[in-house]
Amino acid sequence: MRADLTVLDKIPLLSLNRGRAQTSFFKGKEAKSAIFKEPADRALELGYEGIEGDEQADRVHHGGPDKAVCVYSLVNYPHWEQVLGRQLPFGAFGENFTIGSSTEEDVCIGDVFRVGTAVVQISQPRVPCWKLAMKWGLDGLPKLVADSGATGYYYRVLEPGSVRAGDVLVHDKRHFAGVTVAEVNRILHRNKQDIAGIEQLLRLDDVLARVLLDMLESRLARLKTGE
Repeated sequence: MRADLTVLDKIPLLSLNRGRAQTSFFKGKEAKSAIFKEPADRALELGYEGIEGDEQADRVHHGGPDKAVCVYSLVNYPHWEQVLGRQLPFGAFGENFTIGSSTEEDVCIGDVFRVGTAVVQISQPRVPCWKLAMKWGLDGLPKLVADSGATGYYYRVLEPGSVRAGDVLVHDKRHFAGVTVAEVNRILHRNKQDIAGIEQLLRLDDVLARVLLDMLESRLARLKTGE
């Protein structure tokens, strides 16, 4: 699917969210997470490792240069408000940027945006995990999010800078392959045996996050050997 460039002219940054790691409980066990984000009321510095004052409790699966900024669109919120039966605040999905006017079908891996004085690039979809289930008390929520394709996605930071709520994300460059975040989600979650699709994603080795490239290479090897 080709993304619609018309919705990318000016994407509003509705809320800039950050959070500290804190201890909670999930299924009777102690769990530490920074998924409980709160909107910031001032400009924050955005560096290669993420937003000033934001934390990740699990640095193996979260954070790092390819996951510096988690992004989620307000366009997706009404569906989840129906599923969860409540109004959701900004940062409901643990995202750093709550944005408007675009979804996973509109943006592509490798797309570059300017926001505030920073420059960012889409690196991979967000892969929903148990922390969403813990936050909202619905065990099946991570699978529902993955199956819906409304996962959100991550930015890597190309140029550090200052950002604040009310800034506008300006689409600066479209990656030549034009592979949408929605297409990556399709192959990751719904059509896992699509060899041609996996091979297409592996050709994005200049922009797709290394952790996903490694996972897809392993999956392709298993499919080709019939394991």
